[in-house]
Amino acid sequence: MNRRAFFQPASRTSPAPAASLASVAPAADPPETVSPYANKTLPARLSAMATTLAPYAGPWGAAQAAHLLRRCLFGPTRAEIQAAATAGLPAVLNQLLTAPAAPARPLNVSTADTVPVGQTWVGQPFDQTLEGPRRNSLNNWWLGLQLNQGVSLSEKMTLFWHNHFVVEANDINSANYSYDYVRLLRQYALGNVRQLAKDITVCPAMLRYLNGNQSVVGAPNENYGRELLELFTLGKGPLLSTGNYTTYTEADVQAAARVLTGWRDDQPTITSNFTANRHDTTVKQFSAAFGNAKINPNGANEYKDLVDLIFQQSATAAFLVRKLYRWFVYYVIDAQIESDIIQPLATLLVQSNFEVAPVLRKLFGSEHFFDAANVGCLIKSPLDFVVGHCRQLEMTQPPASTPVAQYGHWNYLNVLSYVQQQSLGNPPNVAGWVAYYQAPQFHELWINAVTLPRRNQTTDLFLNRGYTNTGFTLVADPVALVLALPAATAQDPNLVIAEFMRLLVPLDLTATQLAFLKNALIPGLPDFEWTTEWAQFLAAPTNAAKRMAVQTKLQAMLRAMAGLAEYQLS
Repeated sequence: MNRRAFFQPASRTSPAPAASLASVAPAADPPETVSPYANKTLPARLSAMATTLAPYAGPWGAAQAAHLLRRCLFGPTRAEIQAAATAGLPAVLNQLLTAPAAPARPLNVSTADTVPVGQTWVGQPFDQTLEGPRRNSLNNWWLGLQLNQGVSLSEKMTLFWHNHFVVEANDINSANYSYDYVRLLRQYALGNVRQLAKDITVCPAMLRYLNGNQSVVGAPNENYGRELLELFTLGKGPLLSTGNYTTYTEADVQAAARVLTGWRDDQPTITSNFTANRHDTTVKQFSAAFGNAKINPNGANEYKDLVDLIFQQSATAAFLVRKLYRWFVYYVIDAQIESDIIQPLATLLVQSNFEVAPVLRKLFGSEHFFDAANVGCLIKSPLDFVVGHCRQLEMTQPPASTPVAQYGHWNYLNVLSYVQQQSLGNPPNVAGWVAYYQAPQFHELWINAVTLPRRNQTTDLFLNRGYTNTGFTLVADPVALVLALPAATAQDPNLVIAEFMRLLVPLDLTATQLAFLKNALIPGLPDFEWTTEWAQFLAAPTNAAKRMAVQTKLQAMLRAMAGLAEYQLS
């Protein structure tokens, strides 16, 4: 496979998970081209924007808590926003940056597997006939962790590192390797990125994905060495000549490749190992970009020396901080953002010995992060859209006691994300999803003629009949959400709409938009009609007709809200 296909125009699709898409859309689509109306240049930064990392000292309430949690979680719930608003910014940051315990391993839910249903397949011998179900199990387990993330940044950061240190599960063809890779990303999600770079270098999945397992003395494979420099650490500086940049040269790629010779993956043990007679034992000379440094023969520890050398370069910390900034804040990095935000955070990353938590704490606690221009300026990724929709509308999942049903529902959510052009576990190439690197469109690319109808179909589905499988239905219950509101709020249609607006969209809506939503709730009727019908429902909550009378109105209003452009934003 050409893993550097991001240099060429290509489809952003990948093989679909095993599930029916009939209720959403056809599985196959032609390649999606960039809209002629998309950005041709980066937008200008608002001149009045705060560009300081000084601690945020402005008001703290539900609006600020919602902004922080929208960026750090997959769709915060109303209870999570309220709790954060009460706790205060320092306490919420402590909660977000506390790594949770390692989750239980993914389970088998296929009757074809030799492992009993409800037990883990992790660590079992490789069997090609079981690879499909096991990889599906892994991806569905992973999405389940996103759904049940709690107030922790760990899951968003695990996905960030997946987009950064890319491995495509379908290419490496080993569910065990993929699980080990995802476990590693989660272990270091909020930890030390330099150590993650070392461990990922000899991770069995990465050795197989970028051909490090084929790299031997006399015939070093340059794939991983090149991506380590270009995509994972330093990034390309200004071009000096063909293949040579201010940050690294072709000679550095070749030297790195020789450093990395001798490593192999071992399928039975799901480990990597170093074979001395396959390793290049010569001194590796690097260019002036690295201060003409040399890496002396050091056997199985030589790759660590390489990573340490790379992380000594100032370009590495800055490159990593830019990736974090574009993921969590916005994609425009102009000269002032570079000098006032990126470079100070890069310095902090180095001073923190490459622990990412202090950098994230500084960024999320800054005046810049809470500037109005940075609120509601990102388009949700498909995973953010699908998982967040389920979480914010508090859809009940099948219980853990029914793993087949539970994984079946998670699989369906993975399918919905896939048809919106984000396949968990399988980014389109080694550079990750185009929305995070393709200038000048960046996350605009999540919205196109294929994906926007799919998004609308997803919200309509869950706000109507829902998705039913193995006896469980995944569906929104807006009546239950309104019942959780204060009584005075629930009986006032304007206040009900305002509560859902604060939960589901990051920007205040106009009077015209609010009137549109009110007309969807009580078309052409006075406010007291809602108040009366809600009171009648409360007086007879088991009466199906009275419940349906308020439920259909709420469903219509929420479908209208989900159809607004603002609903696509985070």
